Amino acid sequence: MSMDFMFYAVPGLIMALTVFLAARVIRRALELRRAWNSGLTAEARCLRTYTTTSGGSGDSSVRTTLHHVYEFTARDGRTIRFEEEDGPGTTLEGDIVVVHYAEGETVKATAQAPSHVRNTASTVGILAFLSVVVVFCVGFMVTYTEVFADNSLMGDDPSVSKVDEPSSIDDLPYDELP
Repeated sequence: MSMDFMFYAVPGLIMALTVFLAARVIRRALELRRAWNSGLTAEARCLRTYTTTSGGSGDSSVRTTLHHVYEFTARDGRTIRFEEEDGPGTTLEGDIVVVHYAEGETVKATAQAPSHVRNTASTVGILAFLSVVVVFCVGFMVTYTEVFADNSLMGDDPSVSKVDEPSSIDDLPYDELP
């Protein structure tokens, strides 16, 4: 029974992580769209740039991510500081860039130039990939259930096989024989 749990729990956890990632991708796409569609722009100063690396162990390649920290003054006078990943490598500390932002309790801003088509295409592509992961996990769980469902009826002994045979004369009680 514990093995059954593993074959359902692991794909279940993978699916939960996939749904969480999908929600984050959709939230980021909507934040970008909201900032671009608000029509609000400001000049921001790049306060800091730095890189982070990941991977590189074993046969995996190293991925370097460029981060920028920007600061600007919103229309209502608040000073807003935000960090953005994967910005242009040509933006250096001290540079002035145009940011698009949406007002609210928490201001969401981006230094990326508006690109609705690219934003939509990347969001759809990532969601399609995540959907394939979920479908694979569901397929794995269904297949596991179909293949091993008979074994669970026989008490976890895989050496016992159940064969459906037609009844014979030997199966009848003695008093019912012809």
